[in-house]
Amino acid sequence: MGSRFDITVVSKDGTTANKYIDQAVKEIQRIEKLISSWDKNSQTSLINHNAGIQPIQVDEELFELIQRAIEISKLTDGAFDISYASMDTIWKFDGSMKQMPSADRIKASVARVGYQNIILNKEKSTVFLKQKGMKIGFGAIGKGYAADKAKDLLMTKGVKAGIINASGDMNTWGKQPDGSDWKVAITNPLNKNNAFALLPIIDKAVVTSGNYEKYVTLDNKRYSHIIDPRTGYPSGGMVSATVFAPKAELADALATSVFVMGIEVGMNRINQLTGIECIIVDDQGKIHTSDNIKIDKK
Repeated sequence: MGSRFDITVVSKDGTTANKYIDQAVKEIQRIEKLISSWDKNSQTSLINHNAGIQPIQVDEELFELIQRAIEISKLTDGAFDISYASMDTIWKFDGSMKQMPSADRIKASVARVGYQNIILNKEKSTVFLKQKGMKIGFGAIGKGYAADKAKDLLMTKGVKAGIINASGDMNTWGKQPDGSDWKVAITNPLNKNNAFALLPIIDKAVVTSGNYEKYVTLDNKRYSHIIDPRTGYPSGGMVSATVFAPKAELADALATSVFVMGIEVGMNRINQLTGIECIIVDDQGKIHTSDNIKIDKK
């Protein structure tokens, strides 16, 4: 998935721990093979290759992942959309971009994006992309899903506690060896040296989306690498969105969605969801929290 996974388990000895970690790695590799759009033999690639041509029968696991992704798209009014992979790449965040793309190019870049055109047939377990040139991709949900599956596997094997860290997508269960809760430091990307909060994560996942490393500045305005799949324009107004949720898959998708929806709409949507919390750092460095977050400043 192009991401680093760090796996921590609490175990009686190193040999047993390494055995469990090896099993988790194999599970992550299995997920990658299922959802990768880079592997031309994967079911995901087969779906994309047959866009506008025919439905493709897929494993129940992939079907259900796509089904949940569509539900999140509905929940976020399309701010999250796995058909984002259809977007033409017209924004560059490597320093080479010197002017805005034209409005026509931006509009054309998202012409084939639209979760409404992903047609599912539950009885036949088929997925069909209605428009030729459509593609799906799991870049905004795949890491979280793999972390969830690795965690589930380890729990079924009897591992009582651990952390799956998928390049910053944190998924925890159980407690530390000393009996204390796992904790995550929340930093302000505009001042990375100091964490402004240390929050417990108890059998939960936490995911951060941010634009503090990949962005472009045009006419003194900063544009994020996180593109709104509905409009083709980069999102703005914040530098990071951190979401706490029961599953990393959901936290992964919602962190991206909040970034796209913006501070007011995004936070309002989070406050309507049970068991989900969010911390936003805006582009002025101000911190916004959802209703049930209590921060003890360090």
